[in-house]
Formats: sequence, structure tokens, C-alpha cells
Amino acid sequence: MDEARQIVNTIKKGDIRPIYFLFGEEPYFIDKISDFIANQVLTEEEKGFNQMVLYGKDVSIDDLVSNAKRYPMMSERQVVIVKEAQHLSRTIEQLSSYVENPQETTVLVICYKYKKLDKRKKLFKIIQKNGVLFESKKLYENQVSEWLRKNLLSSGYSISHKAAILLVEYLGTDLSRINNELEKLKLVLPKQTEIIPRHIEEHIGISKDYNNFELKKAIGERNVLKATKIITYFAQNPKDNPFVLTVTLLHSFFSQLLQYHGLKDHSPKNVASTLRINPYFVNEFQTAAKNYPMKKVSKIVSSLREMDLKGKGVGTNNQHQADLLKELLIKIL
Repeated sequence: MDEARQIVNTIKKGDIRPIYFLFGEEPYFIDKISDFIANQVLTEEEKGFNQMVLYGKDVSIDDLVSNAKRYPMMSERQVVIVKEAQHLSRTIEQLSSYVENPQETTVLVICYKYKKLDKRKKLFKIIQKNGVLFESKKLYENQVSEWLRKNLLSSGYSISHKAAILLVEYLGTDLSRINNELEKLKLVLPKQTEIIPRHIEEHIGISKDYNNFELKKAIGERNVLKATKIITYFAQNPKDNPFVLTVTLLHSFFSQLLQYHGLKDHSPKNVASTLRINPYFVNEFQTAAKNYPMKKVSKIVSSLREMDLKGKGVGTNNQHQADLLKELLIKIL
């Protein structure tokens, strides 16, 4: 996050490099940087003749280089953005000769999503010397909440801790998806609003009481009544609460609980750091560890793998979600 912000700030100051190679598993930051360059480097008048967007699946490296070597028209520079450049992965090293001697009046932006650039090869080393390399890494769950908070703060909003966790639990770590939901909230809520679970329930449709976050908490506390109420709600609303997602989240929770049992240092700081969780969740693991000994947790993890296969239709005669949820709860509790 900080590196992406630093690239943007450097461009704002007028320090613009001839090549920006943006790669990695998290498309959100790649899109944000390329969109910023597309919107800010040239004026609206200059863009007509001097800004071009190419797509990796439609061009070759030769096409890309040919466009990059053009001279700008009535402008100090031109911008060439190559989206979905991962489709050029087999020939991407051929870009090395251009990068060795790039056109100084061209800003070439390569959006190489979901892949890594081999650090041992020539292209990586030359871009380091003549341009900007940015690896967009997937954020861990404990980092997403912080990103979410900063994102809203920069727009004049704040968010309660529980609301942030609710969004991350429901939407996962897909930043683009989370950002889309935040944009919906910004449309209906005035600035300076603190977003709370009620807002999420009303405007995004995630129940503040019946969700995977509350189910995980109830199971950790061995609160059978609450867990049963939640899975009953899930069974009645299967489209909004897919079984496979519930199993995946519970499998992640119990796998981390198994890891917790193996720690020698159970201090909150060490637990949060080792399990890569928000410190807010540490007490949940402390409670769950008392209710589920290590041997029991191992059996639950194994059962959850089995239930995951059943949820995908393996070894079952199309069981209804309600039946799968009941079986899941019985196996855990």
C-alpha cells in the first residue's frame, strides 16, 4: 500500500519514468496506479493523440514496442498502457531490448496481473535500472481491515471495527470487490459518517447477526443455540450464504486454531503476528482453544475437508444445503 502511494506521489511531483511494470496477485493496486497515470500525466487536450490503451491478448511485443517508439504530437510525452499484459508472458522477455534504451518521451505502463516477473532474468534487472517495478501482493486478512479504514478515511468516512470485520469476513480479501461495496455506501451516506454494521445490513445486504463471522464466533464459544439459529438462517437463504464459503472460512479458522495450539508463546502480540490475524480476534482463539483441545481440532479440520467435498457434490446424492449445514454443525460440536 505504501509503495503504491509512493509511486503516485512521485508522479505528482513531476518525476515520471519511461516504464512502469506493475505485476502481482492483487489487481486492485495495479488498476489504481495505471488509472492514475491515465488520468493525470496528460491533459484532456493531449490525450486524443497521445494516449493509447492496448490489450495483451490482441498485440505482440513488436506491436507494443512500435507504439512505444512513436513520438508525441503537440505534447511533451505520450502514454501507452498495456492492459492484461499477462497474455504476453511467453514473449515478455523480448521487451528487454526496448527497456535498455526506452523512448524518453513515452510513458509505457505494463499491467501484468496475477503473475510474477522472474527476478533472475534480464528484463527484471533492466526495468529496475531504467523504470519502476511494482509488485502488487495480496493482503492478509489483518491487513485488509487497515486498508479499508485508510481508504474510507481519505474519503471523509470512518468505520467501526465490527463493520470492517463484517465486510472482510463476507467479501474476503478481494480489494476490488470491497471497494465496489464501499462506493455503494458512499453514495447513500453523507461524509463524516461512521459506517456501522446496520449500514452494511441495510445497503449491502449482509446480515449483522446472521453471517459467517457470527457463526465462527458462536462455534468457538460452543454456543449451540446461536450457531443453530445462524445455520437455520443460512439454510433459508442459500444464495446469500453459500455452503462452500462457510466451510472454507471455518476450515481456515480451525487450521489457525491448530496452529495456535502449537505456539509456545500465547501472548496477544505473538498470536496476531504468527496467525496473521487482526489483534481483535485473539480472544476468540483463546476461548476456542479452551473449548477444543488439539486432538479435537485435528478431527474437525479433517471433517471440514470432507464436508467441503460434499458441498461440491463429491460422494453425495445432491444433499440440500440445510442437511449439509446440520451435518457440519454436528461434526464440529
